Amino acid sequence: MGDLQKRNRAITARRQHLKSVMLQIAATELEKEESRREAEKQNYLAEHCPPLHIPGSMSEVQELCKQLHAKIDAAEEEKYDMEVRVQKTSKELEDMNQKLFDLRGKFKRPPLRRVRMSADAMLKALLGSKHKVCMDLRANLKQVKKEDTEKERDLRDVGDWRKNIEEKSGMEGRKKMFESES
Repeated sequence: MGDLQKRNRAITARRQHLKSVMLQIAATELEKEESRREAEKQNYLAEHCPPLHIPGSMSEVQELCKQLHAKIDAAEEEKYDMEVRVQKTSKELEDMNQKLFDLRGKFKRPPLRRVRMSADAMLKALLGSKHKVCMDLRANLKQVKKEDTEKERDLRDVGDWRKNIEEKSGMEGRKKMFESES
């Protein structure tokens, strides 16, 4: 038993040591990567963003502004071109995915949205604006008169049950009950 425990301790100690060595190596690699990125950033900024020299006269300042505006315009054009390219490639990807689904035989059903539309609006959308069809369904309904039945008359004559209970509640209501009984 003692030999097995010593062996297990040695294995766990070795694992811990290897772990700590790996973490030290990873930390140094991360530091190197960070310093490399910082150097790349500095090089890029030195290349593309020269130090700004503010001239003294007004005409030189205006010339500097014109140059900066030209650079901004060029950057905006490049941005727009890239956006158009991205949109075009995303559309091509969608088309290729659709073709892939078609070739596989598995059709992806598009999500349907519920649309609230009146009958007139639906007919106008289907037939176009040249057909003026009014589909007022309620205009064609007949007016039906409701006949009073005896039960309804009895219910109306009895009245509201709440009034009867309110009248009988309290001491005055009890007096009325006794008076009506005697």
